[in-house]
Amino acid sequence: MDRSDEEIVAEQIRYYDRRAPSYEQLYRREGRYALEDRGAAETWLRETRALERFVRSLGPADAMLELACGTGLWTRLLAPRAGRMLAVDAAAGMIERNRAAVADDRVRYEQADLFAWTQHERFDLVFAGFFLSHIPPDRWLPFWRKVAAWVAPGGVIAFADDTWGPDRPRSSQRVPGGPDYAHVRSLHDEEYVIVKRFFRPQELEAALADAGIEATVETTGEHFLFGTARPLASA
Repeated sequence: MDRSDEEIVAEQIRYYDRRAPSYEQLYRREGRYALEDRGAAETWLRETRALERFVRSLGPADAMLELACGTGLWTRLLAPRAGRMLAVDAAAGMIERNRAAVADDRVRYEQADLFAWTQHERFDLVFAGFFLSHIPPDRWLPFWRKVAAWVAPGGVIAFADDTWGPDRPRSSQRVPGGPDYAHVRSLHDEEYVIVKRFFRPQELEAALADAGIEATVETTGEHFLFGTARPLASA
């Protein structure tokens, strides 16, 4: 595979824009994502509820920033605890669905590629749901150093994402000849190459520490990780 990170990220944005109508089906295990095994379904439900409890525990905060806000899965939990909120996503389809689902005047939306986006506000809470795993390795440090500058004094960064597991990544999703973080996703009979990285909690803590951010990361068990972090004063 001979594609630059810039090309992969652009393809990733197109993929999630097209996936917006069905994005929450996987999280909710609906339709083709339904789990027939009762034990697996109960585990999934228990762990998604743990994530939601974590997100509801955040705040209240005068100013919130949500990175890669998607269809509103997390926005709808965060917005009631915000004085004001800025929700950013690169995919127009995601923002359209988020706006309709959340319908909260406290939320302002902006469509932007987060790797290129710059702004000058500071926020008491910066939240990223299922986005850390989509950051290419070479963009990790500059991205998080930029985000750290958006955190107000005493503010916090919070996140939820997939965790590493023995079946991740699946060999069938790897791009032949591509880097480990390049994965194939199929949608509407088309294939897209996206970034997908799976961290163990300690690996994620170390990766954020490299960017001058001190984090505490936990898992829900088998499927997800979550945590909070703060920029180091000396960073």
